[in-house]
Amino acid sequence: MNNIRAAVIGTGYLGRFHAQKYAAAPGCTLVGVVDPRLEVREAVAAEMGTRGLADHRELLGQVDAVSVVTTTPAHYAIARDFLEAGAHVLVEKPITETVEQAQSLIKIAAAAGRILQVGHLERFNPAIVAAESRLRGARFIECQRLAPFKERGTDVNVVLDLMIHDIDIVQSIVARPVESIEAVGTPVFSGAVDIANARLRFEGGCVANVTASRVSLKTERKMRVFRDDAYLSIDLQQRILTVIGKRSGVPAPGELPVTIEESSYDQGDALRAEIHSFLDCIREGKPPLVSGEDGLRALDIAIRITSMLTPESLR
Repeated sequence: MNNIRAAVIGTGYLGRFHAQKYAAAPGCTLVGVVDPRLEVREAVAAEMGTRGLADHRELLGQVDAVSVVTTTPAHYAIARDFLEAGAHVLVEKPITETVEQAQSLIKIAAAAGRILQVGHLERFNPAIVAAESRLRGARFIECQRLAPFKERGTDVNVVLDLMIHDIDIVQSIVARPVESIEAVGTPVFSGAVDIANARLRFEGGCVANVTASRVSLKTERKMRVFRDDAYLSIDLQQRILTVIGKRSGVPAPGELPVTIEESSYDQGDALRAEIHSFLDCIREGKPPLVSGEDGLRALDIAIRITSMLTPESLR
């Protein structure tokens, strides 16, 4: 495919950035952006030099690839429509509202022979990419994802808004089914849970302790991974990877029996990397880094955690 015709559905805060990446991507033409809000879509369309449309159905059959960057309740119907019309779909996380919807999208994509990629952006974080080969054999994982309160994103609880990023990363590291879950959380400023902690025990014995908050005074995104022979600390925000490992041989007097290796990575552009990877998968016919199945697994765990935290009125 020499030129990929792309569109972005949803031109809010994140959708605008998606549009920028497609507009600048080589071998790609941004043929339109869609949003029911006239002023919002026209502003983004003018900035990108493309069309602004009110209804995504106006683009069915006219695009090869699409990003779905709407509120979560709209993900399923829009992604389904484009997959059935023959387009490849990158849908923001969480993949859908329900497990059943996610399963349906996976089946539709498979039947159509189209790529379904889920926007778990942290998989493209340079520190995670650098650490990937060293994360196997994890025995204990600790994640903290803290952020100040913002109205944006409160259409879902903090588990589906923030924690799901770390759920996805942890599941990609452990690559085993979850055996049990313990969780606690509470609303603070919104009508849904704003701070939560979950303890996930996987088959094989690995345990992950995951905390997410959107009512903190500072922004922090950190992960610590403990193996039998090493400890890795990953600062996802600052892109710093620290590896503390066993020193080979007998240490000299006064010398620590460990080696400490710290590496910093350029901030880069994880969203550009994600979209370029999506476009490359379309061109080369290869599976995406974050598949629909990955999105389904993360959603399933996030929903199970949510069900343990909130009464029916807050779900």
